[in-house]
Amino acid sequence: MRRIISFILLIIIFVGIYLALTHIPYAKDKMKVSKHYINNGIKENGAANIVTAVVLNYRGFDTLGEVTVLFIGAVGLGMILFGSRTNSKDRTPASLILTTGCRLLFPFILLLGIYIFIHGHLTPGGGFQGGAIIASGFLLNYLGCLKRPVKENGINAIESLAGTIFVMIGLIGLLYGGYFLLNFLPKGVLNTLVSGGILPLLYIAIGFKVGAELAGIIYKLME
Repeated sequence: MRRIISFILLIIIFVGIYLALTHIPYAKDKMKVSKHYINNGIKENGAANIVTAVVLNYRGFDTLGEVTVLFIGAVGLGMILFGSRTNSKDRTPASLILTTGCRLLFPFILLLGIYIFIHGHLTPGGGFQGGAIIASGFLLNYLGCLKRPVKENGINAIESLAGTIFVMIGLIGLLYGGYFLLNFLPKGVLNTLVSGGILPLLYIAIGFKVGAELAGIIYKLME
C-alpha cells in the first residue's frame, strides 16, 4: 500500500514539474516578467502586497524549497543532538525578571506572530517573519518558565500538519487548473483581510510551520 501511495505521489509531482517547466518563458526579457508581476499581480491574485503574490504564487516552488531546507536543517540538528539531553532539574533557576516576563509576554508574543502572518498578504510581513516571532516566544518560555515546558510532540504535530496543508493547497490548484499553487479561491475585496484567495491560507500554514520548526530547534539546543 505504501508503495502504491508513493508511486501516485511521484506521478503527481512529476506532472506538476512538467506542467511548470513547459510554461516557463525561457530566454525572454526578464523585464517583461517583472512588469507582468507589477501590472497584473493585483488583478490575478487580489493581494495588496505584490511581494506576497510573487513569493507565494508566481514563485511558490521557491517558498516550498525554503521551508523544506529549514525542515532538513531541523532534522539534521535533531540527529546530531540525539541522546545528548540533560536533566532539566539540574538547570539554574531563571531570575525573577525573566520568569515574570515569560509569564506576561509569552501569549502576547504568540499573538503578535499570528497577527503578522495572517496579514502577510496586506503588509510586508509574512509566514517566515511571524514564525520567527513565535519561535522567540518559545525561546523566552524555555529560558524563564522551566516549570511550564512545551511538549515536543505537539510542536512536531503542528509542523507536520502545517506542511501538509501547504502542499495540499498547492495540489488542489494543480488539479483545479493545471498549476501548482494556482489561486482557486475568490480574490475577495482588495486591502481587506479576506482577500488574496489562497495566499492568506498559505501564509498561515507557513507561519505555523516555521514557528514550530524554529521552536523545535530551540528546544533541541536548550535540552
